[in-house]
Amino acid sequence: MKIAVIGGDGTGPEVTREALKVLAAAAELGGFSYELTDLDWGSERYLKTGEIIPDGGADVLRAHDAIFLGAVGHPDVTPGLIEKGLLLQLRFQLDQYINLRPVKLYPGVETPLAGKGPDDIDFVVVRENTEDLYAGIGGFLKKGTPDEVATQTAIYSRKGCERWLRWAFDFTQKRNNPKGKRLTLVAKNNVLTFGHDLVWRTFQEVARDYPDVEADYNHVDACCMWMVKNPEYYDVIATTNMFGDIITDLGAIIQGGMGVAAGGNINPDSGGTSMYEPMGGSAPKYTGQGVINPMAAIGAMAMLLEHTGQPESGRRVLAAIQSVTGTKMKSQAAGKMGYSTSEVGDLVVEALSSVSATV
Repeated sequence: MKIAVIGGDGTGPEVTREALKVLAAAAELGGFSYELTDLDWGSERYLKTGEIIPDGGADVLRAHDAIFLGAVGHPDVTPGLIEKGLLLQLRFQLDQYINLRPVKLYPGVETPLAGKGPDDIDFVVVRENTEDLYAGIGGFLKKGTPDEVATQTAIYSRKGCERWLRWAFDFTQKRNNPKGKRLTLVAKNNVLTFGHDLVWRTFQEVARDYPDVEADYNHVDACCMWMVKNPEYYDVIATTNMFGDIITDLGAIIQGGMGVAAGGNINPDSGGTSMYEPMGGSAPKYTGQGVINPMAAIGAMAMLLEHTGQPESGRRVLAAIQSVTGTKMKSQAAGKMGYSTSEVGDLVVEALSSVSATV
């Protein structure tokens, strides 16, 4: 397995170290080998050279089976510049058209939802990742004048809708939730009557090929209410790029915060290269203090293993995470864990040898 590693900015390299520590232990237990390529892409490179990604950077990544990203963002760099120049560029250039976000409450982790526990908060969001408002179609007219006009156009293609929704149905089928296989499309087809009409029609057509999966629908505003009131209702959510960006942050909070939320930007096609990352930012105020929570990064590594040919090792890492959150950690908040960043990594490594790989 060839893995490109972009540690990134702020606390990114710190949480990446712990994820790689867990990877090494999982490889030893699982009997597989891997090679790492360290890349200095991100804000520090930009501040030194004016370049975020070198020419041909996407080709470098295509030679790898997966990418692990720590975090990007720097207080001395204009907000959005690195996000667009690295995250969005890689999603588009590597055609990572699935954003996969498990929303799972681990044992011992607090949720702001009163009366809810790990059995209630366990669903997955499958977000379309390369179209919608993030396609970057738009512009200005008379910029800087009182008559200025700005446009931002949402793009939806039949191909883009079908491949994302078909993947979501396949995923729901394979997830095989014992409570029932349900895929809930989250959109706004009563108001967004062009793009979301295409999404809705495609959803209905693809659903015919999956008679064992319940094809469900929520308007996005209703989904935000039900995620808080009855998160146990959801199995898998399929949603558009913009709405997915919003509701997955809501998902992160109900699963205990950004310190535990992990995700993947996935190109499921044969030979495609996918990227896995913790959902939290670079948290520059905690840099070098050894207090940042690495669980989201370790969870991202579990996802990388699960989707890159080592599913049993991925499940083992996830089980080790849950063992540590349920029996060791005081909190998932930075500086309140009861352990340092590296000690949390050590605890997960220690737990790997004693947990079952079935989660």
